[in-house]
Amino acid sequence: MIMLNMSLGMQALIRILTKMARHAERYPTIRHAERIIKLQDRMKNFGIVFKGDLSFFNEWELFLSDDSQIGQLTTTGPFSGSLGSVATGVRLRTRYQPLLAKAMSRRGKVKYWASDSQRVIDTARYFGTGFFGIGWQNVSNLEVISESPELGGDTLTPGDTCIAYGEDDEEGHGQGARLTEMYRATYLADTRKRLLKQNPEIEFSDEELYTMQEMCGFETMIRGSSHWCDVFTRDEFISFEYARDLLHYYRSGPGTKYGAVMGWLWLNATTNLLLEGPDAGHFFFSFVHDGDIVPMLTALDIINDAEHLPITHIPRTRRWRKSQVSPMGGRIIFELLSCKSDDAQSKQSREQYIRININDGITAIPECNSGPGKSCPLADFAARTKRKGEEAGDFREKCALSEDAADRITFLHQRGI
Repeated sequence: MIMLNMSLGMQALIRILTKMARHAERYPTIRHAERIIKLQDRMKNFGIVFKGDLSFFNEWELFLSDDSQIGQLTTTGPFSGSLGSVATGVRLRTRYQPLLAKAMSRRGKVKYWASDSQRVIDTARYFGTGFFGIGWQNVSNLEVISESPELGGDTLTPGDTCIAYGEDDEEGHGQGARLTEMYRATYLADTRKRLLKQNPEIEFSDEELYTMQEMCGFETMIRGSSHWCDVFTRDEFISFEYARDLLHYYRSGPGTKYGAVMGWLWLNATTNLLLEGPDAGHFFFSFVHDGDIVPMLTALDIINDAEHLPITHIPRTRRWRKSQVSPMGGRIIFELLSCKSDDAQSKQSREQYIRININDGITAIPECNSGPGKSCPLADFAARTKRKGEEAGDFREKCALSEDAADRITFLHQRGI
């Protein structure tokens, strides 16, 4: 969260939730690499000269130079995670420069937070360099929050602490992958036939073809381009896009009954800070996995569709799109706007509103956007958050945790610095 004074006579309280700029999904990062290496080895060892769309593979070399790159922030290429993190810091430093000066004038360092994953920590550090400057350690303190299941609700990564979510095979964490596999079978059959016609000696499974589509993005991030992108048609990539939508929608989004209750933890803590106002502190930045942004947006109920996404076809008018909900380097910013009242009888009074910026786009809160810039009155926003929490249910109960487990986030504060 960032608190700032804007040049238009407003004060703003900003929260940023940032994820790692490299990985495409939270938990299976290592399995991604395993599938890629397995596919490469099979193709290399098959002993044929590939023709057609796969002819490039005869000279192709794996873009992962060694095992140390697996699951880490990318540091090469025009789309690298390190470059994106620094650039984000610089852009926000530029946007909120007046507030930054105020923050620097206060005693103590500014705290900000990252979940305990090396790629997330690295993202936060690169961001700190861009936002606070080269000597970011002198003015800020990055606190690493464990991803241990024992933390209960006092966590940035509720997917690790919600026991029932991990154990529920039908509606929990595994649901997204299961339904995605069912959907991808509807469009990869034609792809397999095309590649089999070009190379009759080898037939690829749905998982292998899906891995090839993933490699288009992974290699592009590291090298800047990828021949794998030319293997598939535009329609096949549109279907791949929807497969990614389904994966996250049913894994940790509106498609799982655990999404809202996990995301409400952070949303509630943020709302409480917004209610405290400028006295709470100037900045509150939280860096997490994309799999932790998705539940928060689910709890916020801001991009949800009226009906669950089907696995038989692509609904073209859907709102939930992974590329817009939590893209690489995705972030959510909550702004508390304190504006002068139009009431002539109370010239000194100010009214407060919440405005939400999702990936550089102001997004109106459904049925709560009557304020300036599509913002929502603070009191209404707080009441809405409370209502969404009641609808989501109790975190400990829904996640099958003990009664003495933490039921809320306590570490998001600037006190004691």
